[in-house]
Amino acid sequence: MKLLLTVPFLLLLLTTLEARPKPAAVKCKTGPLDMVFVIDSSRSVRPFEFETMRRFMIDIIHNLEVGPNATRVGVIQYSSQVQNVFSLKTFFKRADMEKAINSIVPLAQGTMTGLAIQYAMNVAFTVQEGARPLHKKIPRVAVIVTDGRPQDRVTEVAAQARGAGIEIYAVGVQRADMNSLRAMASHPLEEHVFLVESFDLIQQFGKQFQDKLCGVDMCTEMDHGCQHTCVSIPGSFYCECNPGYKLNTDGKTCSPIDACADGKHGCEHQCVSSRGSYTCRCRMGYELNQDKKTCTMINYCNFGNHSCQHECVSILNGFYCRCRDGFTLQADGKACRATDFCNGIDHGCEFKCVSTAGSYHCICPEGQQLQADGKTCNKCKSGHVDLVLLIDGSKSVRPQNFELVKQFVNQIVDFLDVSPHGTRVGLVQYSSRVRTEFPLSQYRTAADIKKAVLRVEYMEKGTMTGLALKHMLEHSFSEAEGARPLSQNIPRIGLVFTDGRSQDDISEWARKAKESGITMFAVGVGKAVEEELRQIASEPVEQHYSYSADFSTMTHIVDNLKVNICPEEGKGEMEIRSPCECEALVQFQSNTVAILTSLTRPLAQMTARLEALENQIANKK
Repeated sequence: MKLLLTVPFLLLLLTTLEARPKPAAVKCKTGPLDMVFVIDSSRSVRPFEFETMRRFMIDIIHNLEVGPNATRVGVIQYSSQVQNVFSLKTFFKRADMEKAINSIVPLAQGTMTGLAIQYAMNVAFTVQEGARPLHKKIPRVAVIVTDGRPQDRVTEVAAQARGAGIEIYAVGVQRADMNSLRAMASHPLEEHVFLVESFDLIQQFGKQFQDKLCGVDMCTEMDHGCQHTCVSIPGSFYCECNPGYKLNTDGKTCSPIDACADGKHGCEHQCVSSRGSYTCRCRMGYELNQDKKTCTMINYCNFGNHSCQHECVSILNGFYCRCRDGFTLQADGKACRATDFCNGIDHGCEFKCVSTAGSYHCICPEGQQLQADGKTCNKCKSGHVDLVLLIDGSKSVRPQNFELVKQFVNQIVDFLDVSPHGTRVGLVQYSSRVRTEFPLSQYRTAADIKKAVLRVEYMEKGTMTGLALKHMLEHSFSEAEGARPLSQNIPRIGLVFTDGRSQDDISEWARKAKESGITMFAVGVGKAVEEELRQIASEPVEQHYSYSADFSTMTHIVDNLKVNICPEEGKGEMEIRSPCECEALVQFQSNTVAILTSLTRPLAQMTARLEALENQIANKK
């Protein structure tokens, strides 16, 4: 059996020059091999001898059935180093292999044969380089051709290579050492060791194996028992299964592969296995998407037969009609009737509610502007101030909360009368350093300020609040940066926003800011320190500082700031709405009732729709 595994290679190993004139001769079917030539290109190999070695490799390849499923061929050359000419996965055509062999440039150095065997074992015969897995039982054959004595040890590494399943043929020429050849080659040595007098005789080695070149095709000569496919290899065979099947433990029969069993199919609803593959299927009422894996509920409204006056809403295995806001679904489940929103709900308009088709809007008395909430009116029209906001950009704020801070700033801007002669706004960000985002003189409209605020980039460092107060006093409220002269009696307001304890002293610059005539507001969130907020705030302190436990709930602070920053006409006083005042309680109750009413209305509409659907189903029956 060992002879059948090894000799067929050698037989082709040496196709004589006499065989060349017979191009029409039928090549023998030797079965698949993984064969690597290990060629000595040391300085002792003369140019014409190396040319003989090229012809030797080409002659052998011409007598092989090469291909990805037949014999694969690789070539490495060595001297003091090892060079991969081409690997087992590089070429599958004889012409490409011949071209690469004819392009080899000899290394012309020492003779490190052991190093070459090590490379063949660790690299050339790996699956990554094109060798087929060992369980395929494809013979791995190395043909070593050398003309000298190795300059390194070969015995141990050759034994390791043979132990790894590599069959080694050692061909020595002229000065080659017979003991080294025998130490490298596989057993029996008489079939794997060859020593010739010159390179010209290398090509005669195939003659004695000519009769053995044509091996027996075990798949045709015996009852192999393979259920699907028999694959012949030198001296043996193995069974393979058709695509979609796997080989059973008996090595002969095949079973269908359940492609759904491993759970990696990615089907959203159902996986259906079929001959090693699978398809995804959706549950009733859903359709398969273009990715052939996920499912989308069928939109029954797209069929165009719903007759809904306003909107059609698709549900599982059906649909129902829905009216736009301000309309009520009628008993037929399709038609809609308009409602008077101002009379039917607590609209929340501060001054007056105006009903429109299916909706409503709020209006304000002459001389006042509607706020961004669409309900309240602007009472700060006549309040002209120079306002500088100091916002905390320290690391503890975090990027998502910094975006909320910018929204908070823009809410303040919304109720200001921004203009060159009205309110001017400047913005400063601080962390471990202080940066003026824009001075009081830069923007003339609220829209431009809000755009600039959204463009502010988060600094993300320390918390130097004292340094920020110093910067505000010395720079932000200077006439050079847009603050109007003190002689004009325009109120100067500074608003400090922070979420934690300052890393420097704030007392001195907070005191100087207030002494200079700046009205200071302090807004704290999260881990802000109350003592520091009170130090920053102007008197009365309770009216000039605010606190919120969370960034997402700090919007209520805007209402207090709105009342305090904007002096009422004719009074010039500042007040803060207490949540305990009766008026606030009444407003809270009104708002609560409005919310409950807004929740009750959709529930009533849904109940009406369900009743209409039930009536339709009953009528159909």
